[in-house]
Amino acid sequence: MFYKPTFPMPLRFFSIGSPLRPFASFAFHAFLAFGLFCGIARADSYPSKPIRIIVPYTPGGFNDTLARTLGQKLSEKWSQPVVVDNRPGGGTTIGTNLAAKAPADGHTLLIVSFAFGVNPSLYARVPYDTQRDFAPIVLAAGTPNILVVNPQLPVKTVQDLIALAKSKPGKLNYATAGNGSSNHLSMEMLKSMAGVDIVHVPYKGSAPAVTDLIGGQVDVMFDNVPNVLQHLKAGKLRGLAVSSRMRSTFTPELPTVAEAGLPGFDVSVWFGVVAPSGTPKAVVSQLNGEINRILKLPEVVELFHKQGVEPLGGTPDEFAEFLREQTAKWAKVVKDSGAKAE
Repeated sequence: MFYKPTFPMPLRFFSIGSPLRPFASFAFHAFLAFGLFCGIARADSYPSKPIRIIVPYTPGGFNDTLARTLGQKLSEKWSQPVVVDNRPGGGTTIGTNLAAKAPADGHTLLIVSFAFGVNPSLYARVPYDTQRDFAPIVLAAGTPNILVVNPQLPVKTVQDLIALAKSKPGKLNYATAGNGSSNHLSMEMLKSMAGVDIVHVPYKGSAPAVTDLIGGQVDVMFDNVPNVLQHLKAGKLRGLAVSSRMRSTFTPELPTVAEAGLPGFDVSVWFGVVAPSGTPKAVVSQLNGEINRILKLPEVVELFHKQGVEPLGGTPDEFAEFLREQTAKWAKVVKDSGAKAE
């Protein structure tokens, strides 16, 4: 924000010979120097107290892993405590709203993921504005969903699944971690593009959904790589395809859904970091640089890969554009599917 000096008259009205011109010039340049000094000082003094990273999910998932990994590394770098604050509930809206209302000084951060871009269209009203109330910092990591089926289901490809669903409309069912989740909207997109009727069975989280899929209570689901990779390797589930635009390095043998017959299908599960809107740009830049550095550390790359997640990174502006695209994309899918928050 630039300060607008209230001189008795605009500076441009001072003539070359005016005795006030030297004073005006000195005052103007002194003001600029002072503003620059304040900006530098503010960045240099950050962080000046413990940092809180709000995670709008329960402990245990990758959102939590990301927060704790960043927290440990930032604390080591800056010699300030970093506290991970898990605030689940309301489909992530409780923790997200808490972060939106926090002081915009860089000492409160929020882990965001797929739901951040979906909730504005999924809920009739959310108590914050994802575009106005947050300062994007970095797109930290991503992973595709994998389309998996119970091995007893007589399908081995996406086209097999589509053919079976068309032969038995409304007879197959699919599990999700709940309305508006990435696995829910991934399947709704597939249903729309393929023209099939598969019944939605929402669960309260991925773990019970996967358990019932393995047990044969449900037929098929999309789920994040970290949640199903070990079950695929053990033969408890059969993978048909990945949801992303490109094949996954974790399951290179699986085609993308687009390759398997639905061109244009592209869903990625992502994880990022934001701060309350109004956080000084110098602080956002400092956080962005440090987090990008952390994401390249060999031990962090190894940890993420063990969970089936790729470290990403980039600039705040790139993340801001990504968030705008995600919000617009899923608003259409939510509207077309009729999905609503539970």
